[in-house]
Amino acid sequence: MKNELELDTEQKNTSEEITQTQLSAEDTSRKGRDSLLNSENNTEDDHDDSSEEDNIDYSNCSKEELAKVIKELSGESSFSRIDSVIREIKPLFNEIRNGEKAKALDKFIAEGGVKDDFDYKGDDIDHEFDATVKLLLDKKNKYFKDQEQQKNENLFKKNEILEKLRSLADGEDTENSFSVFKQLQNEWKKIGPVPNTHSRTLWANYSALLDLYYDQRSIYFELKELDRKKNLEYKIELCERAEKLVGEEVIKVAVKELNELHEEFKHIGPVPREEKDNIWNRFKAASDAIYARRDAFMSSLHESFKKNLEEKKKLIEELSAFSDFNSDRIKEWNQKTKDILAIQKRWEAVGPVPRSQTKETNRMFWSTFKAFFNNKNAFFKKLDGDREKNLELKKVLIEKANSIKDSTDWLNASEELKRLQQEWKEIGPVPEKQRDKLYKEFKAACDVFFDKRREQYGKQDKEQEDNLMQKKELCEMLEKHASDKTGDSEMLTEIVGKFNAIGFVPRKAIKSIKSRFDKAVEGFVSSLSGLTDDDRDRLRTEIQLVGLRNDPNSERKIHHKEQAIKTQIHKAENDIAILQNNLEFFGRSRNAEKMKGEFTEKLEAAANHLKELKKQLKLIKTVS
Repeated sequence: MKNELELDTEQKNTSEEITQTQLSAEDTSRKGRDSLLNSENNTEDDHDDSSEEDNIDYSNCSKEELAKVIKELSGESSFSRIDSVIREIKPLFNEIRNGEKAKALDKFIAEGGVKDDFDYKGDDIDHEFDATVKLLLDKKNKYFKDQEQQKNENLFKKNEILEKLRSLADGEDTENSFSVFKQLQNEWKKIGPVPNTHSRTLWANYSALLDLYYDQRSIYFELKELDRKKNLEYKIELCERAEKLVGEEVIKVAVKELNELHEEFKHIGPVPREEKDNIWNRFKAASDAIYARRDAFMSSLHESFKKNLEEKKKLIEELSAFSDFNSDRIKEWNQKTKDILAIQKRWEAVGPVPRSQTKETNRMFWSTFKAFFNNKNAFFKKLDGDREKNLELKKVLIEKANSIKDSTDWLNASEELKRLQQEWKEIGPVPEKQRDKLYKEFKAACDVFFDKRREQYGKQDKEQEDNLMQKKELCEMLEKHASDKTGDSEMLTEIVGKFNAIGFVPRKAIKSIKSRFDKAVEGFVSSLSGLTDDDRDRLRTEIQLVGLRNDPNSERKIHHKEQAIKTQIHKAENDIAILQNNLEFFGRSRNAEKMKGEFTEKLEAAANHLKELKKQLKLIKTVS
């Protein structure tokens, strides 16, 4: 047997030889593979971080919605996403909670409390949110603690196997040593990962001991070569599987499976020395082809991210016009809301942007979006206040309408209700839930009055039609007597009295029947025999005065008539004075006699006209 010093020296020399020769290619492949895997992991992380799920904006969510999102994370297996969502949501939740706490403190102080005595306990949502966050963080800590503990256990187990392998490599050959050696290899493969700080050293020691075991036992050389040939077959199979993955359409699937193949390739063990470089180069070539596709895909993806960024910048610029929008019309706010929601839909349809730009683009878009809806909420809050004022004003109108709905003063009450209806239209909207009820109350009060008035006017319409028929009969009577010249002044006075005593006629017939009656009276007066023109004028004036006397506004109309006659008398007197003055002037001219005769006739006519006007004035004063 070799003594301990010789074994240590042999093991050291052999380990150095393995490190410099056999493991050099394996170590190089591992470093290249680790570099590729790290690149793949980083790229996939970038891709995942740019996913739409991670770009969700929670700034507009309510406290209940934020608590719900946190609760839904209980089933999430990705702790990186859990951390990301909690970092995003917790400040927003605390901001809302602090606002509620501030309001509660203000209320507490307003009710006579002292600030130092204030103790805010929050509501059930606060407690549930805090409990869920703590549960998730505890779950994460436990998971990584368990992982670390498991890795330490794995390290301990692998160190035990290394000690056993070292004992086999240093010990004497036996019938069972090779089977024990293979069993230890299988146990090694089944053990999971170890802490990263020990992984590379542990693997180097394991590989060195494997080669040391084979190299020190020439009796097992054939078994060693056979085992390496088996390993070569396994690695050739892995190369074939990797080469097939080059044609996989979904690059993410191909990369994921390739990583698994790399893990298998790593643990298979050594192959014959003459095939070592060839098999690794073949496996690496397939890997490089897949990673080249991956790099091209990610390059294309990043280009699309840049295009998406430009598209989102345009939408942000388009949205900026909404930040200071203001109007006092609901219709315009509703239209702008449709427009901004359409922009939001287009925004959501655009894919991810570069990771470095994600937060800034989201902040710029959603801050403007939020500003618009804050302004809209302020408008509708003010509108609600105005509607409450309008509600009180319309309640007053309802009270007024109810107070006059039973009035029989048809004219004045009708005008007042029409004025109230116009005022109702001008007041403006009231709260939606009370609009129909208020309108029905107001309309009911108006309908009560107008239905009664309509019923009353229906009766009046019948009476007015009867009155119209009676007045037509009197017109026919006057026309017949005028035609037959069988009337006299007493008959005319009697008929006029009857005509004036008859009540109202339909509005549309007032002018026509009045015109027919005046024409019939004139014809009747003209048909009377034995009367001078002055008699006829006097009779006409008397008839006219009788009509004025029966008018509802008789005093005012008679007064106007009196003033009109006085104006005519004054004018006639002026005309007579001018004519007399002209007569004196013409008396000194060459053609005096001729001119004097013409003005004398005019003076006599004016004097007669003045005399008749004074008679009419006297008659009016007698009647009044």
